[in-house]
Amino acid sequence: QVQLVESGGGLVQAGGSLRLSCTASGSIISVNAMRWYRQAPGKQRELVAHITHSGSTSCADSVKGRFAISRDNAKKTVYLQMNSLEPEDTAVYYCNADIWDTMAELKTYWGQGTRVTVSS
Repeated sequence: QVQLVESGGGLVQAGGSLRLSCTASGSIISVNAMRWYRQAPGKQRELVAHITHSGSTSCADSVKGRFAISRDNAKKTVYLQMNSLEPEDTAVYYCNADIWDTMAELKTYWGQGTRVTVSS
């Protein structure tokens, strides 16, 4: 009974900013790596950014310098700060996390997605 819930999506003009949040809840011992993926219409889901439990990060080349991933371990929350948004960033953004649950099992969970639309 682990859930990931995203928030923060919406409609923004090109050049604008949005901040996505994703919080894990439920029967959790610890949250390991957390990630943001996105899926644009007619395209495959792609990895946008990754952060380890200790805070090491990596981003896709297409968003480097514009997006930043961060986390608050106490809140079991990961963030994606998106700046200088482009119409090509329009997609449904999904949170993903590797979680140790109270059954002592490490599983990967997905959120339900939050839609980001960037108008030109």
